[in-house]
Amino acid sequence: MNASFASKRLSRALLVAAAPARRSAAATAPSLSRPPSSSAPESDGTTSSLFHSPWSVLQQRGVKVRGSDVRPGNVVERKGRLYEVVKADHNQQGRGSAMIQVELRDVESGNKVNARFNTDESVEKIFVEEKSFTCMCTMGDEVALIDPQTFEQVDVKRDLFGKSGVYLKEEMKVMLRFFDDRPLSGSVPKRVICTVVDTPPPLKGVSAAPAEKRALLDNGLTVKVPAFIEGGEAILVNTEEDSYMSR
Repeated sequence: MNASFASKRLSRALLVAAAPARRSAAATAPSLSRPPSSSAPESDGTTSSLFHSPWSVLQQRGVKVRGSDVRPGNVVERKGRLYEVVKADHNQQGRGSAMIQVELRDVESGNKVNARFNTDESVEKIFVEEKSFTCMCTMGDEVALIDPQTFEQVDVKRDLFGKSGVYLKEEMKVMLRFFDDRPLSGSVPKRVICTVVDTPPPLKGVSAAPAEKRALLDNGLTVKVPAFIEGGEAILVNTEEDSYMSR
């Protein structure tokens, strides 16, 4: 009996001694039902100001492109000035690196300059807005356009369309490119129908007749057409190359 009683008293003493350790562990252990909250760092206003800036992530002014990606109609920035690319020709100079010979039009003054880009040169391409218009009429160097959505009339110079301005006619759908609400350039459809006003008649009974001949169109342009085309016929013309496509 004395041994059993002593054993019970020893067990009770051990339990009492371990209780503080269990309470201390419970106090320091994280709660399973409520994870510890983490306080978020205070905002310094950088993110907020970024999305309220004039050119935010969703409204960039431009993007860097390679010189080999520059195309006619693009607007680029050079030395703090904006230029529209009028022409872009790829040239390989012997064993040297390829170059892009470009003709640029100053957006502000309208003056044209020539420049060269390396194919891997970084060029700042400016984003422009494109809108569709309908040509109402042409009066000399002036072109009257109308917005088919708002019916607002816009008067621009024919020069805005470059060499393609010769194809402008009533009810033609055209595109204008804007920067800061100012028209920079215009373009006509890639394929338009023209009427042959004058061309030599087809040669009959001649075995060595030429495959092509010249034809004057109703817009004053002269293009090469197949020998079988006659005056008064309507033909389809490629406006980018000023070339006959079909009739």
